[in-house]
Amino acid sequence: MTSPDTPPRPAQSRRNKSFEATHQALIEASVRLISEKGVETLTVAGLARAVGMNRATVYYHFATREALLEAVSAWSSQQLTRGFKGEGNQQDRIDFVARFVLENPDLIKLWIEQFIAPGNIRDRYPKWDDFIAANKDMLRDTAGLDVEVYCTFLLAGAIIGPHVFRNSVRPDLPEDEIVVRFRAEQQRMLKRDGLFSSS
Repeated sequence: MTSPDTPPRPAQSRRNKSFEATHQALIEASVRLISEKGVETLTVAGLARAVGMNRATVYYHFATREALLEAVSAWSSQQLTRGFKGEGNQQDRIDFVARFVLENPDLIKLWIEQFIAPGNIRDRYPKWDDFIAANKDMLRDTAGLDVEVYCTFLLAGAIIGPHVFRNSVRPDLPEDEIVVRFRAEQQRMLKRDGLFSSS
């Protein structure tokens, strides 16, 4: 109910919210399907069947499989961005990224493929310039440091590292132990480089 001072909300605004909510739900359902069956099996028609939605409605949101995969990759990038510069303390953020990588191997493969493809990194990781600026400010006293290369190392290590470690180095370890080991080593490295934060 609106007060006399509040103008009624237009129907278009409600439709946009409904569209956005459905769009987000379809992306999250796609993530679940990728986790369960692999990225190769994801199709727009298969997504419609999985969520019990009219195929035309799903095609309205994602005209092609490629558009759907791009949306899933963008969602993945947003999750990883939360881990690098999100809320919470540094330990929680490091743990979040490591767990996300370990729990979503097929999604991470998709993200890595798109991340290393030619094109502007800002399209795949929208907070790249913020990431560079924050590290440049903290590392300003380190003579000769190439901040862009350093940040590339940080990003690649955090995203690819846990995946490689679990699959090829120590497949016998439980996820929690891998997360703890990666956190300890990342914090040691960040402390060495003056980027450690206890908050």
